[in-house]
Amino acid sequence: MNDLWDDITKLSAVCRKAGEHLPPEELKSLQVGKVAEEAGEAMHALHGLKGLTTCGDAHGWDEVQNDLVGAVIAALLAIHYIDPDRARATFEEIFHRRTRRGREAAAA
Repeated sequence: MNDLWDDITKLSAVCRKAGEHLPPEELKSLQVGKVAEEAGEAMHALHGLKGLTTCGDAHGWDEVQNDLVGAVIAALLAIHYIDPDRARATFEEIFHRRTRRGREAAAA
């Protein structure tokens, strides 16, 4: 996970530079919104995969996965924007708490 957080830190610096004309709170809010946008793109690709779009776009599971990874990256960036110094620790604490039931079920 070290490489992942190193990459997120570097990407965050690039994105923050691009948004330096915005107040920090607005930049954080926009990044949280980016998570929803990316997740929406994954849902759109899934609809296309199932033939449920009117635009005629054909989609595959590879596009769904690509958009899901985009949502994960956007979420990690949002966590980093909120608290760069504790982003990794915050993620690990929440991840551990939210996966407790799965770990318990796997151990049973």
